[in-house]
Amino acid sequence: MNTVAMFATAGRVLSQLRHDHRTLAMLLLVPCLLLGLLRWVFANQVQTFNVIGPLLLVLFPFITMFIVTSIATLRERTQGTLERLLTMPIGKFDFLAGYAIGFGLVAIVQASLASWVAIGLLDMQVQGAMWLVVAVAVADALLGMALGLLVSAFARTEFQAVQFLPAIVFPQLLLCGLIIPRENLDRPLELISNVLPLSYAVDAIRHVTTSTEITGSFVSDIAIVVGCILLALVLGAATLRRRTA
Repeated sequence: MNTVAMFATAGRVLSQLRHDHRTLAMLLLVPCLLLGLLRWVFANQVQTFNVIGPLLLVLFPFITMFIVTSIATLRERTQGTLERLLTMPIGKFDFLAGYAIGFGLVAIVQASLASWVAIGLLDMQVQGAMWLVVAVAVADALLGMALGLLVSAFARTEFQAVQFLPAIVFPQLLLCGLIIPRENLDRPLELISNVLPLSYAVDAIRHVTTSTEITGSFVSDIAIVVGCILLALVLGAATLRRRTA
């Protein structure tokens, strides 16, 4: 592992984002605005907002990070930037790790900001500590980032990268317990949901909203999400191509 190249890549990612105001607005402001819209929709149903709000608090960063990272990494290949970088003393994992660090820092800011808006400004009530809400939101944002980096290896155009959204994200949204509890699914669907990482992120945020204690089940859910993040990064490095024709 070349740590110098890895952190240099992270710095380049952050520099690019700093000059891309529209992407920054999408990453940092859109989740907050959507939570505000949700609070407005449930203006007369505070309890409903307290139930649905935490779930969407972890889903919005997951989706936005998935879209942005998948397209950004693909653009590096289509423009030939990745091919030029890999002629230097930098490996594929160093490149992806640098991207993960850069976007990971943005994910931390994004999730922290959205959590503060939801709890501090919109008065979303949760039983657990705010830092636990932020931790789950950050883990989910990092999961979206890692999956975005992984699927970018299989796309040839930015349009194809966006097409992975319904293929990778939507099934997880349907089976993660957002609509109905996972234990109420038909057995085959429940088994599928058990191998989808988003299911464990939803379980973790549900625990935070209903309990003040950190249980073994909560730690296990977070550990599974972190494991899936690392696995996606390793698989992404193994399948990353230098260039897309």
